[in-house]
Amino acid sequence: MSVSAVQDVDLCVVGLGPTGRALAHRAVLAGLRVTAVDPRPDRLWPPTFSCWVDELPEWLPPSAIATRIAAPTVWTNTAHRIERPYCVLSKTGLHEALPLDDATVVAGRAGRVDAHEVELTDGTIHRAATVFDTRGLPSLGQRRAASAHGIFVAAETAAPMIADGEGLLLDWRPENGAGPDEPPSFLYAVPLGDGTVIFEETSLGLRSGMPQHELRKRTLSRLAAHGITLTGDEPSEAAHYPLDQPPPKKGTAQAIPFGSRGGMMHPCTGYSVADSLALVDTAISALRQGLDPIAQLWPWQARLTYWMRMRGLWGLGRLTTEQSISLFDTFFTASPRGQRALLSAHDDYTALGAVLVNTVARTWPFHWRYDLVGWTNRNRWLDYDFDGSAVDTSAAPTQH
Repeated sequence: MSVSAVQDVDLCVVGLGPTGRALAHRAVLAGLRVTAVDPRPDRLWPPTFSCWVDELPEWLPPSAIATRIAAPTVWTNTAHRIERPYCVLSKTGLHEALPLDDATVVAGRAGRVDAHEVELTDGTIHRAATVFDTRGLPSLGQRRAASAHGIFVAAETAAPMIADGEGLLLDWRPENGAGPDEPPSFLYAVPLGDGTVIFEETSLGLRSGMPQHELRKRTLSRLAAHGITLTGDEPSEAAHYPLDQPPPKKGTAQAIPFGSRGGMMHPCTGYSVADSLALVDTAISALRQGLDPIAQLWPWQARLTYWMRMRGLWGLGRLTTEQSISLFDTFFTASPRGQRALLSAHDDYTALGAVLVNTVARTWPFHWRYDLVGWTNRNRWLDYDFDGSAVDTSAAPTQH
């Protein structure tokens, strides 16, 4: 097989999900010479992407939003209305808002990705002053995970639970058929702006995640509790990915990981797209000024914020359903700044530290706080058998 080399450019972006496409698009607008590599560069992305409206960068046009929810609801012991606009992104609108007309777009699969070279599986080598790797997350294995199974339901069928303009961010009501001695999960349900609503049972923080068949069973149980019967032909989507991808180290001699691959996956929520979009210009500005993009993206304040969120992830992964309800019931009475510090702010470490301490301190009964901080039941749910019964993990080694 012959090997050919392609002329150097300023930037090569490997992977054209929303993050990579936005990075390439904004780099071109900033005057950089850009090559973008992806096996299927024009494909619309399969997952459903959502975020808080105020997380999105100002340069993104309104057409990137499919539907807005003025005040989504969280169900714990009671209903909490979150007075903060939330949105579902339009896959078509977002794709069209990030044109790559002036970039060199290569339909190919990267085999080797280095700091200044990308070698495709056909042997072609693309050279660049800087390479960003935005290909998403590596395999899950035994890592702490987000798992979700979503079913797309016609809006008229979904109306008993989700009316137009409403949404459920976390629904912890005991309607999913799971017992108190089973790992917890909650329902996420929002209208998508195309006449359908997605009902998505979600698990956060379990090692290796929760199986799709278990999540689907729980989703159907919730719908049945509200008198919603499905035909079985409704389309569905699956999500299963690690939550503990760390930020890259400064001064790396490798390609720069960006987006979910570069630590921008929120450890406690599983969200990454909005934060990545908001940080695209920071990365490009660093390149234009000759600075280390990793140092600019990850100052100590942001790294401390990530460190604290990882403690939250470990806590989530060991709680029961009853404890989870108590935790979120306490958290969603925090101040708007405190909620933002956990849910979305990239570097508000002072507010995040305060809200974490206050949430643990106010969770009741008192002894549950030991589980939250890992003094007791540190490895609860480790190796839980969803097809049988829980495995005894009392002697399991501590792993984070």
